[in-house]
Amino acid sequence: MISENKLKIALQKSWFKESSSDVEKWTKLNPSYGQCAVTALIVNDYLGGEIVWSEIILPSGEKVSHYFNKVNGVEIDFTKEQFPKGTKISKGIAKTKEFNSTRDYILSYPSTKTRYHLLKKRVKENLK
Repeated sequence: MISENKLKIALQKSWFKESSSDVEKWTKLNPSYGQCAVTALIVNDYLGGEIVWSEIILPSGEKVSHYFNKVNGVEIDFTKEQFPKGTKISKGIAKTKEFNSTRDYILSYPSTKTRYHLLKKRVKENLK
């Protein structure tokens, strides 16, 4: 099994514009921007646990959807640095809609599935 830290480093090296949910706002200065769903899927692949969702509140008051992981009862959020200081991230919960899991719900979006496969390939290469 891979260590959490090794996976985090591989993810940080792997994030790129095409794996972001918002290619217009993604920058090299904020590489985790728009990467939460696909990153949560990768963390789930390697570390298990569950993917959870939170509606976060930015300092401006804007509400944003955010995904991260819970492994052995501990929340793991490798993409929270995409948000400005003062952002409120509530406890993660399952978001399944009519699906069996949050993972299945996330993967029901074709664009997210494509971004996930792109990132998964890059992470695999960076773990070598």
